[in-house]
Amino acid sequence: MNRPGGGRKRNIIGTDTGGGRRGSGLGGGPVGRRSGYGGRPTPLSGGGGGSGSGSGGGRMTRGIGGKGIIVIIVIVVLAVVLGGKGCLSDLLGGGSGITAGNGLSTLTSLLGGGASDYSNIDSVSGGWTVEQNTGKLDTSVAAGSRAKYTAVSDGCKVTLMVYMCGTDLESKSGMATADLNEMTKAALGSDVNLLVYTGGAKTWKNSVISSSVNQIYKVESGGLRCLVKDDGKDPLVKPATLTRFIKYCVSNYPADRYQLIMWDHGGGSITAFGYDEKNPSAGSMTLKGIDDALTAAGIKFDFVGFDACLMATFETGIMLADHADYMIASEETEPGVGWYYTNWLTKLSADTSMPTVELGKLIVDDYVSYCNKNCSGQKTTLSVVDLAELSATVPSDLKAFASGVSSIIEEDDYKKISDARSGAREFAVSSKIDQVDLVHLAYNIGTAEAKELISSLLGAVKYNKTSSAITNAYGLSVYFPYRRTNKVDAAVAAYSEIGIDDEYSRCIQQFAGVEVSGQAASSSGGGLFSSLFGGDSYSSPLGESGISDLLGTLVGSSSGFFGRTVDPDSTAEYIASHAFDASKLVWEKTGGEYTLTLAEDQWKLVHDLQLNVFYDDGEGYIDLGLDCIYSFTEDGRLIGAYDGAWLGIDGQKVAAYLTDYHIEGESYTCTYRVPIKLNGDLAELILIYDGSSEEWTIARARYTYDGETETVAKELSELNEGDRIDLVCDYYDYSGNYLDSYVFGNEIIYSGDIVVGDVLIDSSKANAAYLITDIYNNEYWTPLIP
Repeated sequence: MNRPGGGRKRNIIGTDTGGGRRGSGLGGGPVGRRSGYGGRPTPLSGGGGGSGSGSGGGRMTRGIGGKGIIVIIVIVVLAVVLGGKGCLSDLLGGGSGITAGNGLSTLTSLLGGGASDYSNIDSVSGGWTVEQNTGKLDTSVAAGSRAKYTAVSDGCKVTLMVYMCGTDLESKSGMATADLNEMTKAALGSDVNLLVYTGGAKTWKNSVISSSVNQIYKVESGGLRCLVKDDGKDPLVKPATLTRFIKYCVSNYPADRYQLIMWDHGGGSITAFGYDEKNPSAGSMTLKGIDDALTAAGIKFDFVGFDACLMATFETGIMLADHADYMIASEETEPGVGWYYTNWLTKLSADTSMPTVELGKLIVDDYVSYCNKNCSGQKTTLSVVDLAELSATVPSDLKAFASGVSSIIEEDDYKKISDARSGAREFAVSSKIDQVDLVHLAYNIGTAEAKELISSLLGAVKYNKTSSAITNAYGLSVYFPYRRTNKVDAAVAAYSEIGIDDEYSRCIQQFAGVEVSGQAASSSGGGLFSSLFGGDSYSSPLGESGISDLLGTLVGSSSGFFGRTVDPDSTAEYIASHAFDASKLVWEKTGGEYTLTLAEDQWKLVHDLQLNVFYDDGEGYIDLGLDCIYSFTEDGRLIGAYDGAWLGIDGQKVAAYLTDYHIEGESYTCTYRVPIKLNGDLAELILIYDGSSEEWTIARARYTYDGETETVAKELSELNEGDRIDLVCDYYDYSGNYLDSYVFGNEIIYSGDIVVGDVLIDSSKANAAYLITDIYNNEYWTPLIP
């Protein structure tokens, strides 16, 4: 198969002018690959296959003989499971390969193999192709849907509640204050009561709102009137706090239409809503917590909206269906500017009988338009979901779809599902929350049940709009494990709490079970460190008998093995015939160049390929990150040539990690994150490369939280003149152990412009290899590029 050159084009802007590490380590764990390179095969250690969790030792290399290895593995696994740290994927190596944002992995898009094979879609579904639903308002309602809770009629009274947990979005960037200002600029009529609950931020960027206690305000006459000066100091992620606010609003401002907007960080299907900066140990408000709060409040809402990241999930919608008629939320992370409030609030005040789908359309249009104007290049999504229709049509179709997926896995075609999941539009990729667009996932799988599910989903999503920077986002995402499987048990427990059918739980358990089985049975040895010092190369994968013994012991010994959904014998047979053989990762010199050859069936097991570069500063290695730079010969051999360049900012090298590769026709964009300290706080710069213009854009910055919360922050909309930017890198010793993260290079003072491009680094200190990710999310490094 012809595999043309891949990845982005180099744009050399000069020679690296940056310095080395400076100061003491930052503490808190890796900021690049957050799991580090610990676990199984690693670039700097010689352990076995996947990224691991960054803690604990790797799997033993083979050589002590069959059953001895099984015993060693089982002891470690049982220690983890019984110790409550539960997930094989994290112990044995949950992967972190990056897939292309338009639903095709980098390899599929450029090399023609791997994920998202649509070749059989016509025979499965009669020529059906996915319907675009972006920018189309649907006012129909499916038969069998319950009547709406809220009767919208002329002269309605509206009480709109905004539950605003300001958190560090406010204390660092004033995002809550900016949205409050937008609300005060709206021409609010007497039939609209806009009430705001405030708290959760150490500091408010205005002179009105208290930083010490929670308060309730009413927006009126172009300002804020305090209704409750002191509502205590309870965390805003506590369900009872939300309930208390809702009851206050209903008691004091009765209305015909009740609407609720929840403002803060978002974490989606598993983590759900909120991070209270003043109470960081309080965690987040889970979907069950939101359900409890709304149930206790006893009110049916016209709509519940989330001015927060990642909350437009099937799981959120099903939970809300008993409480509201519509949900308005984003599948992707939100830009820092968030919703734009002035226009739609004014129009609602002018016509309080406006149908909710039309009001939702206004909210979505204002948001996307405002983000396009102020946050160019960001992946912006927002959708309006009819919860009555969602609950009436989607659960039964999802059950049938999940049953079909389980059957495919049971019929020994895990790869089909893995390819589909790898190629599905994924959200917050670098956070590894495993949320993908449910329509796109179903389309990739392509079964008759998938077609029915898609039809129901597109029907329930009444309005959906995205920025031009994102495709295949149809309005509702779902949790489907792949990047890591340590949340499967939590997901299954959450599904039981909010009433999602067990069939979907069984489906994701089965998928995760085969994934970690493939990780357990993968090749061992090898890695960049082994290459540097002449160590052993990878061994061949375990054979069927060895895999069966291994899995039999694992499954039989661990009640937490994803509901024991793995049959050791049939799974072993499948894995043995679909195993990536990393022992074939060998550079050979032919005709003056080094190349690496893999058989066609091996390339089909590859989901991702990236260049990984480490810089030797004389004491250890600086991890410079991952990039989509590679090329192939016409007959499909990977070329072993590194040009000695790396991504730089203002002439100095940076640690940069590819997070998204988006292809649109002949053009493409690459998105990267660069760890930094922004004015002294840990953050990331988000860089976008446009392959058509060959130009770079600094799209935004966002703060990171170093384990304080699993919710995801809104993106900052822009850098400000005078901001101090310090580059940050992860540092490893010569044995491949993560030591700490450090500031390195020269501090950058932002003056309105930053030059981004590739810089030439000292090639005598650069060590480069390719990172390959297989269908089980195992990771393997080639030997160093000669």
